[in-house]
Amino acid sequence: MLPLFSSYFLKGIPVKNRVIMPPMVIYGNNTEDGLITRKNLEHYRERAEGGAGIIVQEATAVNKHGRLAKNQIGIWSDDHIEGLSHIPEIIKSYGAVSLVQLHHAGLLSPETVTDEPLGPSANPQYPNARSLNIDEIQAILEDFIRAAVRAQQAGYDGVQIHGAHGYLLSQFASAYYNHREDEYGGPVENRMKLSVEIIEGIRKACGNSFLITFRMGANSPALEDGKEIAHLLEKQSIDLLDVSHGGSLVTLPRPPKEFPYNWICYSGTEIKKTVKLPVGVVNEVRTPRRANYLIENNLADFVSIGRPLLADPHWASKAQHHEEMIVSCLNCKPRCKWYTDSTLCPAYIIRMRKNAT
Repeated sequence: MLPLFSSYFLKGIPVKNRVIMPPMVIYGNNTEDGLITRKNLEHYRERAEGGAGIIVQEATAVNKHGRLAKNQIGIWSDDHIEGLSHIPEIIKSYGAVSLVQLHHAGLLSPETVTDEPLGPSANPQYPNARSLNIDEIQAILEDFIRAAVRAQQAGYDGVQIHGAHGYLLSQFASAYYNHREDEYGGPVENRMKLSVEIIEGIRKACGNSFLITFRMGANSPALEDGKEIAHLLEKQSIDLLDVSHGGSLVTLPRPPKEFPYNWICYSGTEIKKTVKLPVGVVNEVRTPRRANYLIENNLADFVSIGRPLLADPHWASKAQHHEEMIVSCLNCKPRCKWYTDSTLCPAYIIRMRKNAT
């Protein structure tokens, strides 16, 4: 058996393999009320049936005014719980671990969502945005905690806190965005204070058996900052650290020439060297061979397979059984077709044609 398909235990919860379906927003499935649709359910059903060990539901808004778009799945209200409950039910029926990513866009909330985006500091790149005051920070802290409680009530095994990609918690973590002079700014311990308070609050509200994972930005703004952040999260007993990018392209790590993956994946492997908690890596790991190499050589504990799982929901089961019929992602430019209309994805069209024959 390939190491990629060896089992793992997260806080006593069995994970059948090392394949993570990472959170990927599919706007074409969603409505403006944040409620779950039939398209959402079928999307996750296909990928759960396809064999991934962990499935992380796409960025799910903890605050209506902190959405990334008007048609983003929500968890800011108790009204969302019933609809959300069907997703972990489906995921767990196929033997996968179910997580939901808790998200606040911060400065990146568009005008269609709010007239006044909020972040750690005012930023000339976002002329309508302003800095959060302490009371507003505390309100957002409570938004995350209440969202985690709703996730637990809906039946998820745990949550993933979104602290990457230049969104709110990533903005706080990075000195590139965060210029505060109070207890939420300055050294990395202060910049991570809100994330740490969220973790502590969720742990208190949801108990020790509820999984808390964290998606962090490795370059926040540099890889050395990312390593410090990883150590702080390790002290909080995070159950899984999912390493991605920090949203800024100012300071990018440079992998050695012999490293066969890109800088985002490299950053995850470097952070794994510095911590003892399980680490997942991501980005352009498209083939089973490349994914297995990372696990086999102890460069990662888990591998997030993103667009390839959009292109072929059964990527994991086909890889496990050495099938040659994986439908490949064609890396559409300028942006993946799935974000707006999955039926325009070339791989989707290929799959539908194969299914029809």
